[in-house]
Amino acid sequence: MASGHTPERTTGTYVTTSVAGEPVRAFVPHALPPDPPLQLKAPDLELLERANLAVGRLDGVAKMIPETSLFLYFYVRKEAVLSSQIEGTQSSLADLLLYESKQTPGVPIDDVEEVSSYVAALNHGLKRMRGGFPLSLRLLRETHSVLMRTGRGSTKQPGEFRRSQNWIGGSGPSTAAFVPPPPDKVVDLMGALEKFMHNEPTPTSSLIKAGLSHVQFETIHPFLDGNGRIGRLLITLLLCAEGVLSEPILYLSLYFKQHRNEYYERLEKVRSAGDWEGWLRFFLTGVMETANQAAATAQRTAMLFEKDTQKIAALGKASATALRLFHLLQKRPVISLVAVAKQLKVSFPTAASSMANLERLKIARESTGLARGKIFVYDRYLKLLQEGTEPIRES
Repeated sequence: MASGHTPERTTGTYVTTSVAGEPVRAFVPHALPPDPPLQLKAPDLELLERANLAVGRLDGVAKMIPETSLFLYFYVRKEAVLSSQIEGTQSSLADLLLYESKQTPGVPIDDVEEVSSYVAALNHGLKRMRGGFPLSLRLLRETHSVLMRTGRGSTKQPGEFRRSQNWIGGSGPSTAAFVPPPPDKVVDLMGALEKFMHNEPTPTSSLIKAGLSHVQFETIHPFLDGNGRIGRLLITLLLCAEGVLSEPILYLSLYFKQHRNEYYERLEKVRSAGDWEGWLRFFLTGVMETANQAAATAQRTAMLFEKDTQKIAALGKASATALRLFHLLQKRPVISLVAVAKQLKVSFPTAASSMANLERLKIARESTGLARGKIFVYDRYLKLLQEGTEPIRES
């Protein structure tokens, strides 16, 4: 793709601050939009158009599938798993579903609680916006407070902008890969970012705004912990606030996870060389690919449900209870027989018999191999949901 990069552009200045008596150079970004303005060539504008079309198609598909709320329920959990994995947790989607079903996950409980808190934070932000609350610094602080309410980050000022210097990489500020602005600059910098998100001083197209705002947020790093997760969530919240998405169904964590090295390189090139255009190509490609993948997953999910419904209908007399169980598995694809009996309000033998029918149809599979305390999974559906969520293993 042709370069639109403007080499002479600077995106911020360095200031010397002191941490524990040691002088450190911290980066203070200029307010958005970029100056000089973005230099988007014809191929860049074509990519922007294709990304917008992909998001529009995804939004259309989301409205057409029978169980939009169900798809969204699991998509939010998939995003929580992926975004938390980038921060180092080892929880899988199956672990989260086991935890939410009050079963024992296969990873440290702190990891799963961290993912569960992300789900709660995401849902809090979306609920507030649906109630008419604007995308604002207050909303970001509230969302951060929910994210960090328990576990490893609960002592790091949940819901408050930092009052001390942080850094990224290295054992301390002097050896860090990047040192964000000093704490006394954070409130003003975030205030300027809030104005940019609200089209001050100038209107900006939604996807461009989301891409620029994400980098600016990550550069400011306004919280002591949880910045990566809130920064990724900001993309989706902004697109919902702008009306680009009617449902929060676009998440870039999988793309960022799969391209981690380039992601960090692109952020650094914005700060060091003013290469906003290079970042936006990376970001818009991610939006386009992610939207297309999500639309395909929604369609494959609808097709799987339809195919399995037809299988169950052929059971005849036993199909009524089996269909009720099947609908439960769509909501809880990892479940015990005790939970089935309770949810369907049937006897344990009836639950076991109905599950056996779904096993014979190769819809459900017992996952433990135990004689007691069996856990059943809706196998193909769970595999569809879990695509890309394998925990990151450092080489």
